[in-house]
Amino acid sequence: LLVMILRMEVLPPPSGLEAQHAALFTTGSLNFLHELISTFDKDVDQILQLRMSRKAHSDLSGELPHFLEKTAPIRADPAWRVLPVPSRLQKRHVDIGDMAPCDALRFIKALQSSAQGIQVDFDDGNCPTFRNQITGIYNVIQAVNNQFPGVPHISQAPVLMLRPRAWNMVEHNVMVEGKEAPGPLFDFGLLMFHCGKMLFQHKSGPFFYLSKVESFIEARLWNRIFVWTQEKLGLPLGSIKATVLIENVFAAFEMEEILYELREHSAGLNCGIWDYSASFVNKFGHREDFLLPDRSKYVNMEKHFLRSYMDLLVQTCHRRGALATGGMAALMLPGRLHTDSYTRVLASVKRQKMLEISAGVDGFMVYDLNLIKPMQELFQVHTDGDNQLHRLREDVSVTPKDLLSMPLGGVTLYGLKYNIAVGVLFINAWLSGKGHFFFRGQVEDSATAEISRSQVWQWIRHQARLEDDSRVVNRQLVADLTEELTSDLSVRCLSAWTRQRLYTAADMFLEIVLKRHYPEFITSYLNQDHTFLSYQDHPAKARTWK
Repeated sequence: LLVMILRMEVLPPPSGLEAQHAALFTTGSLNFLHELISTFDKDVDQILQLRMSRKAHSDLSGELPHFLEKTAPIRADPAWRVLPVPSRLQKRHVDIGDMAPCDALRFIKALQSSAQGIQVDFDDGNCPTFRNQITGIYNVIQAVNNQFPGVPHISQAPVLMLRPRAWNMVEHNVMVEGKEAPGPLFDFGLLMFHCGKMLFQHKSGPFFYLSKVESFIEARLWNRIFVWTQEKLGLPLGSIKATVLIENVFAAFEMEEILYELREHSAGLNCGIWDYSASFVNKFGHREDFLLPDRSKYVNMEKHFLRSYMDLLVQTCHRRGALATGGMAALMLPGRLHTDSYTRVLASVKRQKMLEISAGVDGFMVYDLNLIKPMQELFQVHTDGDNQLHRLREDVSVTPKDLLSMPLGGVTLYGLKYNIAVGVLFINAWLSGKGHFFFRGQVEDSATAEISRSQVWQWIRHQARLEDDSRVVNRQLVADLTEELTSDLSVRCLSAWTRQRLYTAADMFLEIVLKRHYPEFITSYLNQDHTFLSYQDHPAKARTWK
């Protein structure tokens, strides 16, 4: 008998979560998690190192991304297809997005809704405190095992599209072989161990969203993880299906290759506006020719670089038999029906989503549950069948120049203030343990925080001038506007503690946008920050499994 020593440490549960912690971290799950992480840990490090190498090469050479020569045979081969997706994924017109499952009440409402799917989110819309991760994964287990009263059976409820954290995130509360666990492997491992077989038995999964994939090499790693996991859990090859979110400009040039690497496990690709736009600042923000104008006025899916990206994604997916999904409608419908504001918001969402339907997407997301029905009606009226796979978009011919053409426009005072507000309030939300918040009638999450702080950093870097009065966007102006914002918001704080937290968030925001070198992800920057960590419940003594 071979005895394996598990060099693994897990922190004790936050207060009140003892039962959930015990249910998640069983001997079996710990064995599985240890083996999964120790098997792929070096690969995760290599992925992150390759990202740094690619960025350094781009910076030093000035070379822009292009369609890869070495993978041209994959793109040129008309024969290959992804495996057909299971029946429950064939019609997914409307998913609920940013569903942080630690919010049990909203999660239950989503399960009771008429949506076709739920993006069960441990990434953009979730703040990854240990409390939230334990509660969220436990709630998913409850849903899969039909433990929530008044909720349809898992085979009848909206299908769960599980989104683990992205490669850049770590789980501070678990050490494996003396290293913090990669966040995505922690989330994926526990979800698969506890839910994978049950979801498969009921033909309802396991289905995943994969965030912030930057290359086909990263898709290849996910595919290896899927194959390994299916073998370990006794699931047939191809049981796991995953939708890759194309949120990075480099990935836009490798969409076909990403599908090819995951062709046995692909549920398609997804396009969204804000993380993708922010990636231009991430990769090329130091270059003045890639100055991204005010997003509130000049950046939307009608702009050429974004429309080209969406058209290419739909064309790529459909020619390979994969589903193409659009982004999330962040606007919230006002509470009172039949008012002018209600009509105006609904018309705005319909117009935005009709652009995606016209481009050929097979579905998209909404945050507001009240938007599910009107958005489903758009598909019923304007499309035929369960999806638009028949629309091959042979009219599309996208070049590198199309994907890299920045929209014209400048910077407005309104846009600068809006970006500052979103950045500060997102950090404030994180310090309170929440991954999203509501501002001016819509939901904001890490994607909108990412583009907001990216734009402020870039405008300072290039000393952009305001259209309003020609003032230069510099340290002093941003600091003054940030102080003005926090003063206005502080009067609404209900205690000295919440007021201090707001001012701390403002200080952290200024740190980020004034850095000489652009911090790659706001989430990993915050997740490594002592201030954020000190706000969490971190018992000093870990439990060690041997």
